[in-house]
Amino acid sequence: MVAMSEQDDRPSSALAAAAASGAGDGAGTGDLVASPGAVMRVAGMVGKLVEEVRAAPLDEAGRSRLADIHERSIRELEQGLAPELREELRRITLPFSSEATPSQAELRIAQAQLLGWLEGLFHGIQSAVLAQQMAARGQLEQMRQGRGRPVAGGDGGGGQYL
Repeated sequence: MVAMSEQDDRPSSALAAAAASGAGDGAGTGDLVASPGAVMRVAGMVGKLVEEVRAAPLDEAGRSRLADIHERSIRELEQGLAPELREELRRITLPFSSEATPSQAELRIAQAQLLGWLEGLFHGIQSAVLAQQMAARGQLEQMRQGRGRPVAGGDGGGGQYL
């Protein structure tokens, strides 16, 4: 998810851009995922759907219902995401044809694509959080080192009470 485009040096996703530009400064993931709980619930549901679709064949009514669930899942996800991630999600997911019920293979591909995007989102969040933790650790270490050094210009002697 942190891949760079070959045309320019900008990250290919909004989460990658946030991680690259300001994750260490406290910016980033909180602004991109407004409702992490909702995103996690939808991701869990999509994962379960992928398992179920693999396990049993679906008739036309089941495929129609699953296509509806897929489209609703995307709408629910969009509500919990920042505009940059919403746009990315729209770019990678293609709507089903309104004329015909999608085949089981089309549904599997669409669900797997959505699940893959969500996994990439979670990996990006983990990377951004790790970058924030490393930056905080570095700042803490700098603070600790600053306290251990003697004050510049001091003669090492006692103060007025010693």
